[in-house]
Amino acid sequence: MIEIKGVSKKYDDVTALSEVTFNMPDGQVFGLVGTNGAGKSTLLRCICGVCRPDSGEILIDSEPVYENPSVKSKVFYIPDDQYFFPGGTPEEMAGFYRTMYPGTFSTERFIKLMDKLSLDRKRKINTFSKGMKKQLSIMLGIASGCKYILCDETFDGLDPVVRQAVKRLFINDMEEAGVTPVIASHNLRELEDICEYVGLLHKGGVILSKDLGDMKLGIFKVQVVFKDPLSLETVKNNLKVISEEHRGSLVTLTIRGNRPEVETVITSQVPVFYEVLPLTLEEIFISETEVLGYDFSGITQ
Repeated sequence: MIEIKGVSKKYDDVTALSEVTFNMPDGQVFGLVGTNGAGKSTLLRCICGVCRPDSGEILIDSEPVYENPSVKSKVFYIPDDQYFFPGGTPEEMAGFYRTMYPGTFSTERFIKLMDKLSLDRKRKINTFSKGMKKQLSIMLGIASGCKYILCDETFDGLDPVVRQAVKRLFINDMEEAGVTPVIASHNLRELEDICEYVGLLHKGGVILSKDLGDMKLGIFKVQVVFKDPLSLETVKNNLKVISEEHRGSLVTLTIRGNRPEVETVITSQVPVFYEVLPLTLEEIFISETEVLGYDFSGITQ
């Protein structure tokens, strides 16, 4: 398990992380999402031990990660801006990581994966496209045999077929070898069909961190048409309404609470029509951040 305890990090006068506390459980795909500049990349660098937090601590399997080689050997970090040796080839990069992860790196698996993706292992990496470089980084990470794979914008630049292949590889390794992928991304739709647990960052702090299934059970979108305009006020007075949108007589409400309670209050107003819908991860993200003032819906030009 990765335990993040009160972690803060500043760059000069800019606060990247502020008292971040949550856990990343083993054996699940953890999605790390957040607004621009929320601190996702900084947090990943702290988790893998590249950056030292100004305060707080990060434990991996109950041991501190910073300046701890034995713990770092369990972690493979795939940054958004990957680095490769100038003029290097995939085979040369595999040789480097074989020395970094001597007990776990599988050359055989690396070759197999590269061949399946039709990537030339002897070709200069600087001639690869962005998507090919991203594929190479992911294959190196998977072949490393690390327990934790930290991915920053992993699916950016990958075509749909490769994205699905990568997801299958992550799920397979999670089930077969107990690997825990941590995926930071802006593309929430990509995360929704693979992540079981989600942490949401905003302005360097944690808004929430919980099981995605539980998260969806606690927040709903209700589309309703009331007979009496005063019914809306009654609903708002009795339920925790996060947001509302009007389109003619149709009102769309985002409500936090449990479904039986929501339906009881709505039906008590004898609406003409109502429907309770679960929110997508993207809708949850928008709802939670709008509450904190991260809302640009008024921008028109």
